[in-house]
Amino acid sequence: NDTTLSRTIFIMACTLDRNDPLGGLPPKHCLNGGYTPVFTDRLQLEEALLFCKTTLETNLKSNVNLVRVSAPLFVTRASGFNDNLNGTERPATFEPRDFPGVHLEVPFSLAKWKRWALHYYKVEAGKGIVTDFRGLRCDDDVDYTHSLYVDQFDWEKHIEKADRNIEYLKATVLAIYKALYDTEQAVCKKYGIEAYLPEELTFATSDDMIKEHPHATPKQRENILCEKHKAVFFIGIGGMKDDGSLRHDGRAPDYDDWITERPDGGHGLNGDLLVWNPILKQSFEISSMGIRVNPEVLLKQLDLCGVPERKEFVWHQMLLDGTLPQTIGGGIGQSRTCQYLLRAAHIGEVQHGWYNPAEVEILKKDGINLLGLGEFDADPSAKSA
Repeated sequence: NDTTLSRTIFIMACTLDRNDPLGGLPPKHCLNGGYTPVFTDRLQLEEALLFCKTTLETNLKSNVNLVRVSAPLFVTRASGFNDNLNGTERPATFEPRDFPGVHLEVPFSLAKWKRWALHYYKVEAGKGIVTDFRGLRCDDDVDYTHSLYVDQFDWEKHIEKADRNIEYLKATVLAIYKALYDTEQAVCKKYGIEAYLPEELTFATSDDMIKEHPHATPKQRENILCEKHKAVFFIGIGGMKDDGSLRHDGRAPDYDDWITERPDGGHGLNGDLLVWNPILKQSFEISSMGIRVNPEVLLKQLDLCGVPERKEFVWHQMLLDGTLPQTIGGGIGQSRTCQYLLRAAHIGEVQHGWYNPAEVEILKKDGINLLGLGEFDADPSAKSA
């Protein structure tokens, strides 16, 4: 039933083995001396992190025609501006002291807010915005590539109705990949790191990969593609296969279009930008993006996910009545990209987060130091007051 779809997305999108008390550690080949960090000086690392982020942002703004705007740290629950992700995650929520009953939420991402912001800032077609987004995901995996703390370049671009097609998506993806490729070239030249990204990006579809590898898991299909091509845009994320199982990972019904049929017979005008991580030796997601829902697609996807009541939210009403423009958008993980560019085995090496204290101690003994953690025998950041 429709409720099952939302629940299936939540389960299938998680890759952390929760039965393993140390499941958040990097792959075994990175442990016991198998990995050496590029940076040991903390201030030099911080300078490198800033260089990675500013270079990538500059390239993105130039390649995709984006303008940097400020972004909210919280939104009201009643607005419907939070993203709901797969519909089961808990947002970080609080009430202002003097306004009891008002529920404010830290966004999971700005997928909905950005589309409203294009309307708010009166951005014309062909131009977009990018934000330095910071958020919290209380129910996310906590492992060597996932964190409770989210930082990403959230971007959105105003497009014409005629641009809602696979060709426009691919052209935008190539512009973003060029920004990433040029950033890696600059970082590697500055810090003496061997460049790895290929000049050419490969496109693939989840529909074709399911046919070619019907018994592989979504992660296995990604690994097959990325090990072969090094950089791939994987088209068609979200929705179900004919047998009722998840096609390839999950998507909320409110932003990406994952049902529109393409000329190749597949469905979905969205995808993930994946690369082969030479340190972790596995596929590595840098970005998720797509052409956004129009009113017709929104209603269909809300029904498929069993949440038709969302159409009564302010944001959804603005989309349905034509106030919000047609758009393409996505998010590019800042810490995730820095982890890749600086060849770090754990995302905690490039951001101040919180991770399993037992794993922090194991990593510390192995010479892998996470920012701000593991400095004390009894880690005060791991305990409540």
